[in-house]
Amino acid sequence: MLSNLATRDVETLIHPYTNLDAHRANGPLVLERGQGVHVYDTEGRPYIEGMAGLWCTALGYSNAELVEAAAAQMGRLPFSHLFSGRSHDPAIELAEVLKELMPIPTSKVFFTSSGSEANDTQVKLAWYYNNALGRRAKKKIIGRSRGYHGVTVATASLTGLQANHADWDLPLPGFLHTACPHHYRFAEAGESEEAFSARLADELEQMILREDPDTVAAFIAEPVMGAGGAIVPPRGYFQAIQTVLARYDVRFIADEVICGFGRLGTWFGSEALGMAPQTLSFAKAVTSGYVPLGGITVDEPLYAAMVDQSAKLGTFGHGTTYSGHPVACAVALKAIEIYRRDRIIEGAAEKAPHFQARLARLAEHDIVGEARGIGLIGGLEIVADKRTKAQYDPKAGVAARCVAFAQAEGLIVRFLTGDRVAVCPPLIITPDEIDALFDRLSRALDRTRDWIRSEGLGAAA
Repeated sequence: MLSNLATRDVETLIHPYTNLDAHRANGPLVLERGQGVHVYDTEGRPYIEGMAGLWCTALGYSNAELVEAAAAQMGRLPFSHLFSGRSHDPAIELAEVLKELMPIPTSKVFFTSSGSEANDTQVKLAWYYNNALGRRAKKKIIGRSRGYHGVTVATASLTGLQANHADWDLPLPGFLHTACPHHYRFAEAGESEEAFSARLADELEQMILREDPDTVAAFIAEPVMGAGGAIVPPRGYFQAIQTVLARYDVRFIADEVICGFGRLGTWFGSEALGMAPQTLSFAKAVTSGYVPLGGITVDEPLYAAMVDQSAKLGTFGHGTTYSGHPVACAVALKAIEIYRRDRIIEGAAEKAPHFQARLARLAEHDIVGEARGIGLIGGLEIVADKRTKAQYDPKAGVAARCVAFAQAEGLIVRFLTGDRVAVCPPLIITPDEIDALFDRLSRALDRTRDWIRSEGLGAAA
């Protein structure tokens, strides 16, 4: 029997990334408040928010300074836009601060309201840039299988997940996908991480050559794949990939929406993994998820082309109402102030070895094939046979069942494609809370193993 709130939810809301049929029977988990790394449902039951919301609440819940920053800006200038040359202090100051923080040469910052909008803008600017240079055939963009970059028509095309394409008539023409860099799942027998990386770089090069380098504009990648499975790239991967991109003048876009602002123990994931993109996208933790905000960096060659084109065409014909929203910018400024003052990024790096050690221990579990991460992010893969890496039938929903058991244990985590479970807590999590998180996840795995046995599940045929 669903509660009154749950019934009202079922009758009024469409939930993203949800089995809408099952939701009608099961209803939602209705959360009422949050504090620190915990959220509380309407019965007052606490949960460790092991996904930082959706990879975003880096500073945890109910941070009084972020709330105050939002309220103060609401009382001063609750809305203004950046169209037609208008501006305001929070957007200007935030752009200045972000330029200082960026790990790559940055001329300007363009604000959006989300990571999807940021990556959609990356697509449009890659096209715009090549038109400005007279390279009107250089438009194709390469993503990766299992990569995730958003849900607009363009960014869902960049995304390499079947659920984002099936019956959506996607991807659009001109969007390509190269191999997923998951060594555990896709390496050949005996293939080292370095050899796997070299092979994937060669496959990318062969794709570019087949398509014709004069038609390939850009390549986009997350430092660590998020929705595709919390997958850490193999050793040498980005170094090998970047050599290929440079050879054929293909712009490298880093999707830092999940990894940016401390997740890997560095300000940006690009720094941790040796990436040297021309541009990057950010969102989520820039405001600790408190207010929607995203954006991209604009390098000087791109900016020069944008200036020339807008002079020729009469305007720069792109933008959204909430680009550079003053409340969002004010909250982002306060969040960055807290990251710096309280050494949040350094603290994440200091806690990472303990987090990763607890994660790695889960690989010893009967049903876990891989447990790997970096910084304060990790993923594990549930398998039917640890030796052969055989998987369960996806229709069995084994990882989804594990996540449900975790919720029953007072932990929120997320199941992803390939029977993977992701963990991505707020960066403020303490060592004791890390232990509590993994203790609960371990018990959820025990319950999943027992359920598998009771159901008589075996490997997929």
